[in-house]
Amino acid sequence: MASHFADRLCKAVGSKKTALTVGLDPVYGRLPLAIRGKKGLDNGKNAAQAIDATFDFSLKVLRIVAPHVPAVKINIAYFEQYLWEGIESYYSLVNEAQSLDIEVIGDVKRGDIGHTAQSYALAHLQNPELEGFEDVLAPDAITINGFAGSDGIIPFAEVADKQGKGVFVWVRASNPSAAVIQDFADAAGVKMYEKLAEVVAEIANQKTRIGTSGYSNIGMVIGGTSGSQTTALREKYKNVWFLVPGFGSQGATAADCVRFCKPDGTGALINASRTIIYAYENEKYIAQFGDNWEKCIEQAVIDAKVELAKAMQ
Repeated sequence: MASHFADRLCKAVGSKKTALTVGLDPVYGRLPLAIRGKKGLDNGKNAAQAIDATFDFSLKVLRIVAPHVPAVKINIAYFEQYLWEGIESYYSLVNEAQSLDIEVIGDVKRGDIGHTAQSYALAHLQNPELEGFEDVLAPDAITINGFAGSDGIIPFAEVADKQGKGVFVWVRASNPSAAVIQDFADAAGVKMYEKLAEVVAEIANQKTRIGTSGYSNIGMVIGGTSGSQTTALREKYKNVWFLVPGFGSQGATAADCVRFCKPDGTGALINASRTIIYAYENEKYIAQFGDNWEKCIEQAVIDAKVELAKAMQ
């Protein structure tokens, strides 16, 4: 029987003493010159060279951040653009991250109903059982789009249950225009994201989905930049882990994000992507480490951890 995803998260967050998660959203044009300038990796229009450079960078970032954070979030879109070579690199990074003993969230945002949802779930959550793929691992959890309702969530939840995996349902986005749709209220004043959270919670709170930690393997994505009213979700849904994007580049402060953590530091994973993986573009870190881009990233992770810790006090 596979271990429970939420229990592993609690253990990982406790071990690393932080809720910080690093997101991998690598763009070739922003990779360090030390990588882009290598012979054989210096042509961003050549698919093979671009994905090799992106993979090289991502692999090094994983190894830098792994000692400091409980989880990483790998956004598949930045690899899918390179077609089959990108997909291969994505799964190679998933394997590498798991070998580094950190939880891996595949940011795939798939969403559908019925057999199609089940197929998406098998593709992105189930460790392959097909011959020739024995060494390939799927992420520990994925993000999905839940706007089809329970029919679009349950197939993912059922595969996650069997695999000891997790699912984070996109409930309230972090982008500014999301409010136009997701904050739209019905006649009773219930907002769309609140209704979706109710649907997710009903699925998450099934007894078979609750681990010994008291948390479910089904969580919610709630943007750190969402309005202060979303703080109420923490108190209302005590058994749910939140994945909180928006820390850093998208404008959410540490205080904006830690409101989703419980006093013991559990309950939320706070994601920072560009402010960390591109820290070598920040004058603050350039002044400290010059063109040593790896040291810039490492220091950015440490600084983000400290910032979140202070906000929790």
